[in-house]
Amino acid sequence: MSAREWRIEVMHGVNLDQLGRRDPALYGTLTLAQLERRIEADARELGLATRFFHTNHEGEFVERLHALRDHADAILLNPGAWTHYAWAIRDALEIAALPALEIHLSDVESREPWRRTSVIRELCFATVSGRGPDGYGEALALLREALERTDRGSGSSAPAAGAHAVRRGRA
Repeated sequence: MSAREWRIEVMHGVNLDQLGRRDPALYGTLTLAQLERRIEADARELGLATRFFHTNHEGEFVERLHALRDHADAILLNPGAWTHYAWAIRDALEIAALPALEIHLSDVESREPWRRTSVIRELCFATVSGRGPDGYGEALALLREALERTDRGSGSSAPAAGAHAVRRGRA
């Protein structure tokens, strides 16, 4: 276990502030505030520090990614619908150059065809999708493992994008 407390930026994009109002069969019943409290508790158990960010404005999401380099060790991001077409977010994630994990509450691969496209996936070392709120705990554990491997001297500043792992479906 690392003595270092890793800083994880948890970024939520468009419409995630509507959790608790959106289709509960797809997104569950937790509000964004409730989800963030749960994420924070899971992170604390793993010795991780979290900072949360949400916006419905793509430019703000991009600007936050630009500013992360000195404030986070890794990114856990759910851009919402921007996942599927927001090339500016993809480029900003590349500029941030931090280990990143893509997460979705619903199983985007089993939904509409347009949701199966992710413009950020190639920049993320893993994707967790369709595991509801539990997926965030799994994602945090994956981030911690990746950061610890990097910290042990792999010589890389981030996990290899080619080693992309995908976890889907209900536990």
